Order: sequence, then C-alpha cells, then structure tokens
Amino acid sequence: MFISIGSMVGSGWMFAVLSASAVAGPAVILSWLIAAVLVISMALNYAETATMLPQTGGIVRYPYLTHGRFFGFLMSWSLILGGVTTVSIEALGIVQYSATYVERWAGISLVSADGSGTKLSGTGVACAIALMLFFFTLNVFGIRFLGRFNQWITWWKLVVPVLTFILLFFTFHGSNFKSHGGFAPNGSGAILNAVAVSGIFFAFQGFREGVNFGGEARNPKRGIFMATVVSVAVTAAIYIMLQVAFIGAVNWDSMGISPGAWSQMTSGEWASEPLFSALDTSGIALLGAFGAVLLVDAVISPAGAGWLYMGDGARGLYGMAMQGSLPRGFARVSARTGVPWPGLVACLVLGCLFFLPFPGWYQLIGFTTATASLTYLAGGPQVPILRRTAAEMKRPFFLRGSTIISPLGFLAASMVVYWVGFQVLCGVVASFFVAVALYAAIQAPSQKRLALRTGVPLGCGFLVAWVLLQTFGPLGRDTLSFPVFWSLCVVLIMAAVVTMRGATDTEGREEIDAIWWVLALVMALFLLSYYGSYGPQSAPTIDFPYDSGIAVVIGLIAYYWARRSGYRTPDLRALQTPAAPPEPHRERATTVI
Repeated sequence: MFISIGSMVGSGWMFAVLSASAVAGPAVILSWLIAAVLVISMALNYAETATMLPQTGGIVRYPYLTHGRFFGFLMSWSLILGGVTTVSIEALGIVQYSATYVERWAGISLVSADGSGTKLSGTGVACAIALMLFFFTLNVFGIRFLGRFNQWITWWKLVVPVLTFILLFFTFHGSNFKSHGGFAPNGSGAILNAVAVSGIFFAFQGFREGVNFGGEARNPKRGIFMATVVSVAVTAAIYIMLQVAFIGAVNWDSMGISPGAWSQMTSGEWASEPLFSALDTSGIALLGAFGAVLLVDAVISPAGAGWLYMGDGARGLYGMAMQGSLPRGFARVSARTGVPWPGLVACLVLGCLFFLPFPGWYQLIGFTTATASLTYLAGGPQVPILRRTAAEMKRPFFLRGSTIISPLGFLAASMVVYWVGFQVLCGVVASFFVAVALYAAIQAPSQKRLALRTGVPLGCGFLVAWVLLQTFGPLGRDTLSFPVFWSLCVVLIMAAVVTMRGATDTEGREEIDAIWWVLALVMALFLLSYYGSYGPQSAPTIDFPYDSGIAVVIGLIAYYWARRSGYRTPDLRALQTPAAPPEPHRERATTVI
C-alpha cells in the first residue's frame, strides 16, 4: 500500500488543484469524486487478476493471457508511453514548483509562461534531466531499500497535504464557490473534461503499482487489495479536501487575473506553485511559514513518485521481455539487487526525450493520462475472460458484482480517453498506432508470426506512410479536412493489419482477430471527439451530454466485443502447464505493498 500511495501523492495534487479549477471552476470537486469511483472500479478488476496471478510487471503481462501477443504488445506500448512520461512529469513538477524561489534566491530563470501555460526554460530542462538521473540512481539500489525508505517518505507525503488543507481553511472565501460564474462556470461537460485533462485521473494512477510490484509481495491477497483499493480511498479523501480548501483560498488579485477568469489560472501568477502561492499571499504568518515546508515537499512528493514510476516502467519493459515482446536482454536483472537495470536505462533515455515536445507539466498531463488509460482498457474484460479460460485457477480475491464492475472499469478507461479532448487525442492516436509498425517489423518476425522478409518491409512501409499522413493532419500542416484525414488513417491501419493477417499462421490470425475491437474503439472515439463538445468546433455538432452518451455506448459495445474476443492464448496455456519455467530471481519487497 505504501508504494501505491507514494506513487499517487506526487506532483498531481500540487498542480491539479489549479489546473482542474481552470477547467471546471468550483464544480471540480465533483470531478475528484467521479475520478475516485472510476479508478476504484478499475482497481477492483485488477485486484482479482493480480491476486490470482501475482507477476512482476503484471499490468503489461495480463493482456497477453487474454487476447494474445499482438494485443499485449499494443497495451505494453501504451504503458511505456504513459509510464515513461509519468516519470518525466514528476521531474517537470519539481522544477516548476522550485522556479520562483530559485529565481528569487539565485537569479536563475527555470520557467517561462505563454498561452499554453507555464513551461521550462533551457536551464529548467537541464535540471529536469538531472532529476531523471537521480531517480535512476535511486532505483539501482533495489526495491528493498527503496521500499523501506519509501515508507517514511510516504508518511511525510500524507501529513503535508493534510496540514496544507487545514491551514488553507484559515483563509477561506466562501464567495468563490457561488460568485464569478457560479458553481459550474464552464458547464457540466467541463466537470468530466477536468477528470482527464487537468491531472485528476493522473493523481490516482499509483493504484497500478500494487499490480506491477505484485510478483514481489509476500502476501499478494492482502497486499494487492490494500494497494489497489484502500490506497485510492485514502488519497481521494485528501485530494477532495485540498481542492475545497484551494478554491476557498483563491485570491484573484494575487493571481493577476480578473475575478472569475478560471480558464486563465494556468498562465497566472500562481501557475508555477499554486498551493505555496495560496499560503504565501494569505497575509497570515503561520501559513507563510508553512509555505517553506510545502516547498520542501514540492521536491519530496514528486521525487518519491518519480523514482517509483521509473521502477514501474522498468518492470513493464521486463514484463514485455518475459512475454517475448522485447529482446531478452530487457529481462536481465541485477544479481545483487534483483533490479531490471536495462529497463531503467531505457526509461531514463525515453523520459528525457519527452522534454522536447512537452516542456511543461500542463502541456504533458493530458498525453500521459490518455496513453496510460489505453492500457487500462484491458482490465475489465480480463475478469470474465480468465474465469472462462482459466476457471481452475485459485482466486484469493473473487470480485463479486463483476457483471457491473467489469464493464464499469472498462468504461472508466475509455471515457477518460474520450474526455481528454480532440487536441490531446491527435497525439495519442498518432503515437499509439506506431505500435502496429513495430509489431510487424520486430515482434511478429521474432515470434515466427511473420517471415522477416514480410514483416520488416510491411512495418517500415506502414511507419513511413503513417508519419507522412500525420504531417497533413491536425498535428502537422492540417491541409486535409478531418473526415478525409480520419478515413485515410482507417484505410492505412486496415491495410496493414489485414495484410499481416493474410501472411501469418493460424495462431497469428487468432491474435489479430482478438484486437479488432481496440482498433475500432480508438478510432471511433477519435472521430467522436472531433464532432463532440471536447473538439475544435466552436459550435459542436454533437453537444454535451449527447456526445458522452454516445461514447458510453461505443465503450459498452467495445467491452462486450473484447470479452467475446478473448481466448485461451498460448501464453495462458504455457502458464497452466506445471513445467512452466520460473522467472529470474526478484528481490521481495515484503514490507511495502
């Protein structure tokens, strides 16, 4: 449980209170409640699977058991994108929160601000890279050291937010909840949009650490349930109180924006350090003094989450290697500590590269949330599929009410993908389908699903065509109308996958037939996002709540399609064989989950 809470209480709570307020105003309190319910529904699905099959890197390994290696590769790719960028975002959070007092004390500017929000300067990016190296070094010491140290850090990370919202109530302005546009100044749709784009959903993502570290727990039944469900409930209570206290503490003059200009908050004077600014400008000596403690926590909280997420990403790559989706070198572990060090190196390099297109916390948060949510699509269908294909396996935690909770968990993930909005989805879709090229060129030949002479040209050809098409779409010159661009994307994806299906063997065709639902879901939500209330149209063709209602219907169709597509995969059959080879030695984190 300490690892999950330690992962959740990172930079999210320090920035999301402001960025979420900018999206939905005071009604954002409802966004936190909605997010908590959605995350718990996802966590419960993973709790059954993870206690039945506690495996290191479980989040990326379970999809291989239900839908085969092509689907597993797609989900693993999404987790890499979401997991690695999570490490990056924690480093960004530390630098941004430190920017004001670093400039005040040292005269060094770490950030700049424009219409898209606060972002890092060149010096700030260099500092963020140094922090990534720090996270890497901490992980090298191994999970036992990391976990014991993390317990003390987690207690600190819980106490500081609690004291923060208590103190902020001393500068509470109740008028902020009813004046300046009322409780929901941006409408009901903004409440759902805030769940996805402002860092609210991101702030709960640490629940997955109980699953990914599950193979290293002494008592998976108790540990994984505590880490996935109880941790969400505890942090949700803290987050909601923080949000209430922050809205009550908003001082429009100090922010440098007009009263009621909620949407301008991310470029106002409080953008770099929202809670510190609320304390520092209160005019109350005690609150100002506690602001110094908060500045220390602004380093400790994101750092504590950052090093855990780097370990999470490394274990995800380890899980992919164990499933054959990456070279076996990524399954190598340190003989001394049991740490998958090749994965750590990869996470370090990839995480630093993401500073180039996303140099600020507010710029990266939507992409990180959406790519991680794509991975969680696998959680809901896993429960009924494995009950059908692996009924004989012992389930220490049996999810009652799964007929409701499993589709709800699936909808939680699919709706977050929709709620991030069209602009974010453009980047998510563009990066997600790169996995099709990688699968054709690398994974399928290595698994004997495609001949090398077929897979490499197909994968490379698709990648070139895909990148070229994106240059004419919303991310590039935007010279194609969206309906034409979307149609060409669908044709290109279909052509690549159908070609693979025709060139593979029987098992390969089974794997391809099991992934149509996720391809259809992503592209359907992408199309809907353009015409819906979170799209670029000033007068949406499909307004709220009708667009969200359509997204729910699409999600339910995809859920039952995914459930029907699951089968007894070769990886599951191998796992059910008594002679299945053991994993390499892993250090047991007996006290932290």
